[in-house]
Amino acid sequence: MTLCLATPDARPEPVVLMEQHAGETLVMDLSSVDYLLSRLQQGEQFFLRGQSQGKVVRTPLLSLTETRRSGGRFLCCSNYPSSVEVLQRRESYRAELRMGMVVSALVVGESGESGESAQGELRDLSQDGCQLELPLTASGVLAETQSSLKLAFTFPNGTYFEVNGVARHQKTDPERHMLRVGFRFAGCTSEQERQIWYFVCEIEREAARYKKEAQEERQPSPLFEQPGKCTPDTEHIGRRDIRRYATPMARRLVKVAAYLDAQLLMLQQGSDIDSRQLSRNADRLLMLHEEDREGLLFASRCLSLEPLLVRHGIAVAVHLLDLVGAKLPRDVRKAIVASGLVHDLGKALIPQVVFKAPNFEATHRQALSEHVSLLMARLHTCQWLSATVAQAVIGGINERLDGSGYPAGITGDDINELAKASAVVDVVEAMRRDRPDRPARAAQQIYRHLLAHPHQFDRRWMRRYVEHFKVLPVGSLALFSSDQLAWILRLDDSGAPAEVVLAQAAEPPMRDNLGSVLRGDVFERLGKPVREVAVST
Repeated sequence: MTLCLATPDARPEPVVLMEQHAGETLVMDLSSVDYLLSRLQQGEQFFLRGQSQGKVVRTPLLSLTETRRSGGRFLCCSNYPSSVEVLQRRESYRAELRMGMVVSALVVGESGESGESAQGELRDLSQDGCQLELPLTASGVLAETQSSLKLAFTFPNGTYFEVNGVARHQKTDPERHMLRVGFRFAGCTSEQERQIWYFVCEIEREAARYKKEAQEERQPSPLFEQPGKCTPDTEHIGRRDIRRYATPMARRLVKVAAYLDAQLLMLQQGSDIDSRQLSRNADRLLMLHEEDREGLLFASRCLSLEPLLVRHGIAVAVHLLDLVGAKLPRDVRKAIVASGLVHDLGKALIPQVVFKAPNFEATHRQALSEHVSLLMARLHTCQWLSATVAQAVIGGINERLDGSGYPAGITGDDINELAKASAVVDVVEAMRRDRPDRPARAAQQIYRHLLAHPHQFDRRWMRRYVEHFKVLPVGSLALFSSDQLAWILRLDDSGAPAEVVLAQAAEPPMRDNLGSVLRGDVFERLGKPVREVAVST
């Protein structure tokens, strides 16, 4: 419970009610607010606020009648209240955690420890439920079941608490790339209810320490005491630990990935494409490309922690811009980037059973083709986005010269030149990643596949792609004659590796699996490239 002095500027102070002697006295432990003792002993009045029988109640004004020390505690007696005032029901009171109050929360799916889970933080707590801040990837866990999920909380001092909860509502925070989810507790025992109310009170007590300038006067809640407290980590974007990403450019590209991840969820919840955010992130990608095109090309291979649609959208946008954007006006390049980023997000709007079907049939193909029109319908707020460019990239990226593509099945010269270029980029990027029916392929394998299908892909754009990105493109993992693996970071004018970073194994590039960077004398140090090793990035 809390104690509040009867002055206009008084603030609630945490105290513990030790004993009640009906009609006579209340005995309280005021150890946590010992700095108020002198004022109370001089007769200053106060009131108490606490919970009883599911309600928040407040006493009339009281005063101390006795003070004594017992076992290091300050025990104080006051007159017994003649009545109490009901302020609100206990379950409707919600204690909010302030910045710096970190309580980790784990949401576990119904399949238990071996099933899906999501790690986040507690944002507020009431007797009936809580609100959690989760990464956008938690939407998969939340969609897993309509029944209750296990919620596990860990306080800074190590206190651990489990309770079942049902997700009632969720809201996307596009600025912070997070998901706010409200849960209602289910099937609580009386002991769990008691513990929850204790947590509510302690959260309120700790939050009170951060008000005004009186933090040093208040004793901290034991729940939030941390042995060997360290500096909080600020290197996170939407719960992504950006330190894990391979290069500084990749760590900057994470912001674009986080935007696309948030946009995916917003589309699934019925929203349109966020015009302002799309514009901002298209500008961001253009800026990164102007700053260091090869650094950005490699960074687009360093996003293995991101969802597939996000990785693919970024890779297509980056490579399409690099292939066709050199002499185009900036507004056209921005429209190309924006369209490339979102071109596949409509796949989140079609039944996901299509992607899990063991045999891809005509009905599945028809459902898949609808992702284009579903996305185009969500772009109407993006007035700045060139309709011609969007139609060419988003609407034409899946068309084929022989009419076997979708959604319109148009052929030959009826396909826009930008659409033909987009189709080549799209297929190359798709084939560089694993798929259920085949593993990732190396660039030369992909080039041979494209050149073997001139009836589907424009031969001129295929040749331009190979000439532009070279046989061993930036972002390739090469095995050299010294048996050393290395990622290609930069090429010289002839297409030979000019800068590489040593790799420990054939796995996606991460900060912890990369070695030294070699520049200039690559062939002298490593020998010549023997072959590219296909890695799903």
